[in-house]
Amino acid sequence: MLAAKFSDLITPQLGHQLHQRKLLNLGFMVMGLVAIMVALFTLAALIIHMGMSGWPRLSTWEFFTAFASRRPERAGILAAWVGSLLVISVTAIVAVPIGVAAGIYLEEYARKNWLSELIEINVTNLAGVPSIIYGLLALGVFVYEFKFGRSVLTAGCTLALLILPIVIVTTRESLRSIPQMIREAAYAVGATQWQVIWHHVLPYSIGGILTGTIIGLSRAIGETSSLITIGALTFIAFLPESPFQGKPPFVSWEWLNSPFTVMPIQMFNWVSRPNPEFQVNAAAAGTVLMTMTLLMNGFAIYLRYRLRQGIKW
Repeated sequence: MLAAKFSDLITPQLGHQLHQRKLLNLGFMVMGLVAIMVALFTLAALIIHMGMSGWPRLSTWEFFTAFASRRPERAGILAAWVGSLLVISVTAIVAVPIGVAAGIYLEEYARKNWLSELIEINVTNLAGVPSIIYGLLALGVFVYEFKFGRSVLTAGCTLALLILPIVIVTTRESLRSIPQMIREAAYAVGATQWQVIWHHVLPYSIGGILTGTIIGLSRAIGETSSLITIGALTFIAFLPESPFQGKPPFVSWEWLNSPFTVMPIQMFNWVSRPNPEFQVNAAAAGTVLMTMTLLMNGFAIYLRYRLRQGIKW
């Protein structure tokens, strides 16, 4: 009876409009699917082409265990991938605690006034600042003012500044997605604000926070211009000192002050050379870098899926 009354309300003109909207929705869905497929196929084609071009070097273990060399057949990426791992480690140690703490403060503690709105606007805008600006800032502050030198520590702090807005925004969005009733239920049984955040809000939002953090780190691992600005080396034939020692205190921090290079800069060095064999090396290094980035993004997706599996509101 209700269906009959509803059908009586649909005039021919209204039915025609509904049909047009369905067709429009279908058209947008098809366009979106085509755009996604084109992007995915293009990315896959580039990765496959780069992998095939660099396969002669990727198939040799020496490529991963040798230093840079003027002879392309002997050149490797040992210093580059070790430097990338050390720099990203410093970046994570600096950016994650500060970014998560700032996101928690802005979302849970800060009063909603003009000052907090101004901070939010600036944080959002900083996420779109070109990386070369961060390099110039780091050159003036970390290298010349704080006397860190052109070191792994400077590079890690520079990339930490680069991804800090991403971590803050991601943390705030993850905290904002937690239903308010979770907080109210905890307050109702006598929990303090810190207990509510630490025991309830953070455990539920940790998946989104870690996902955003890993995605930010995967962006940082491919940065070049900011690191060139602070003096990253394009040719290096030694490794930083090991963080671990065989005698007390068993930990060394000298590696923080070591010169460094990273994967993108090593690729830039090889691409700029006219010898075709160096182009093969660059393609092989690019394949390794893309693999590292895809693995980090894949791990972020898996982590988010696993952590959200057990969450039930």
